[in-house]
Amino acid sequence: MPLSKTIIIRGIGPVLLERSTKARRMNISVRAFRGIRVAVPQGVSFKIAEQFARSKTEWLKGNITRMKKHEETCRAAASKEVTIDRKEAKKTLVKRLDEIAEKHGYGYNRVSIRNQKTRWGSCSSRNNISLNMKLTLLPDELRDFILLHELVHTRVKNHGNGFWEEILKAEPRAEQLDRQLKQYCP
Repeated sequence: MPLSKTIIIRGIGPVLLERSTKARRMNISVRAFRGIRVAVPQGVSFKIAEQFARSKTEWLKGNITRMKKHEETCRAAASKEVTIDRKEAKKTLVKRLDEIAEKHGYGYNRVSIRNQKTRWGSCSSRNNISLNMKLTLLPDELRDFILLHELVHTRVKNHGNGFWEEILKAEPRAEQLDRQLKQYCP
């Protein structure tokens, strides 16, 4: 049984149908620089997933328009990119990460600083946190939100209800900050 299949929808373009062990229901995501993906749960055929994707054509058109605008904004920002000193970024980000971890009772293993194109940060299964050095360019409250976000992942490894309950305890404005963050490009 194949793990993925790409289909073409007229007026939309390529859509990746991808088998997911985590998905309980079909889910479509439209992501800048990554395109359109349908998470296909176990037991659902690619034929059903394709019908589902085709039934969402109008919704996809609207989201593709927003995605393309976001990609253009990110490309324009990248062309004006500011030089960031990686060592200074690490010093600043690790210091703030430690302050937030101590304040909220979180721990982590190691931190790495990278220049990622599509992510602000990530947390591994071993609680190693990777941070994008471009975090230093964000407003302080958004930078701190991302640092807290990764620290919460040291306890909750997904973005389910448990994750949001945990992050909202520490930052009641988490949902608002998450929406604001979408205006920025990593």
